[in-house]
Amino acid sequence: MIESKYRSVLVTDFDGTMTELDFYSLVREALVPPGTPDYWASYRAGTLTHFEALRAIFEAARPDEAALIRLVDRMGLEPELAPAVSALNREGWKVVVVSNGCRWYIDRLLDRAGVALDVYANPGGVEGGRLEMHWPSETPFPSKETGISKAKVVKSFLEEGREVAFAGDSLTDAEAALLVPADRRFARSELADALRKQGEGFQPFDRWIEVARTLAPSALAAAAS
Repeated sequence: MIESKYRSVLVTDFDGTMTELDFYSLVREALVPPGTPDYWASYRAGTLTHFEALRAIFEAARPDEAALIRLVDRMGLEPELAPAVSALNREGWKVVVVSNGCRWYIDRLLDRAGVALDVYANPGGVEGGRLEMHWPSETPFPSKETGISKAKVVKSFLEEGREVAFAGDSLTDAEAALLVPADRRFARSELADALRKQGEGFQPFDRWIEVARTLAPSALAAAAS
């Protein structure tokens, strides 16, 4: 349940949506030793769940907390995030982050940007120099495949009678995206390709600020003037 002052909710993915790059991809490229099994390929082949693949990638990375923090810095969080969230709030939009990644790096980036958002993501932290992602045993929105069900989060707000928009970039976003109207469905990358193949409408975007500008154009224009 969110505050009654918000009539609408923007449910947004994080990696590759609010950021330019995905954290797991950066870890694979920079910290996973050569010869390590391709856990992401195993996920694509259906022999590992999405959660299992991410956790295995993080566990396989060489232990180096400083390097992990540098990779977080490279993700490229939307530079206009703080004013965009403020503008959305003024227009009655609550912003909620839903991620199948790990909350450790999400919180680091949001804290640095000075933005406080509700976040539903897999818990974890750096232990012995490695990022340990844990199963979200206490989440009200569980998924055996991803840990957190983005679709269940969207459904919860729809059931409250709120207007809901969704923004995402990956295949794991498709179920959630299809729960909202096409004019409130924002997609890029793999999600956009999947929706096109299904003949489903959506609003394309390259940067997350474009989502905010569509939903709260007056507030953002006023902030910029």
